[in-house]
Amino acid sequence: MCEYNEGLLIENSMRPKARLIARLDVKNNYLVKGIHLEGLRKMGDPNVFATDYYNQGIDEILYMDIVASLYNRNSLGEIIERATRDVFVPIAVGGGLRCVEDVREALRLGADKVAINTAAIKDENIISEVAEAFGSQCMVMSIEAKRLPGGSDRWEAYYDNGREHSGKDAVEWARRGVSLGAGEILLTSVDREGLERGMDFDLIDAVCSVVDVPVIVSGGCGGAEDIARSALSGASAVAVASILHYKKADVRSLKERTFSEGVNIRL
Repeated sequence: MCEYNEGLLIENSMRPKARLIARLDVKNNYLVKGIHLEGLRKMGDPNVFATDYYNQGIDEILYMDIVASLYNRNSLGEIIERATRDVFVPIAVGGGLRCVEDVREALRLGADKVAINTAAIKDENIISEVAEAFGSQCMVMSIEAKRLPGGSDRWEAYYDNGREHSGKDAVEWARRGVSLGAGEILLTSVDREGLERGMDFDLIDAVCSVVDVPVIVSGGCGGAEDIARSALSGASAVAVASILHYKKADVRSLKERTFSEGVNIRL
């Protein structure tokens, strides 16, 4: 028995590791879901969903206020406070965080880390400022990427929830963000988002190959095979939305099938 357990531990330690994150996009205090970050459908109270996913065994929760940058504000404060009473896994928040004080307030309310996109594109210094104030582990650089036309193996970083061009190469922008102090990357394929037909593994491969920090990937996950393939490409976590929200899969079954695909994930 001891020999078997030791062998199993060695086998598991050699597997790529992955975390499963529930992504909850929020608009006006409601959980919403769209396709390509557009055509949003109202789904209900985000904390009801978050608590359910926590009880199922999710590793982290990611709240994104998807209209905050558009309206120059973040309205997740009450949602974060409520979540921390019922959910006891790391919580990340993003959307409308424009300065160190905004981040400080999010952390005070109970967030463990913050995801910043628009503000960083407009002034990259915020990456270093947040990392210096709270530690790199708190500063998650959010990148919303769209593939350039013509089947190119290049992607542009967008902001304002995938609405606005930045002119920045997404892969190079990821590299730059890490050099400025980002401790984690949240990489969303806008092209695949909401489709449940598979993730953009070319994009995942490209970004994971140029950064040495954890990469959370999002957009298009259709099941455990996508989670496993992402981990094999170097992603540290997969943020899942549609298949959980629409109950096409549950956390436990996703984790069990991902483990069976050769990935070390907490069961």
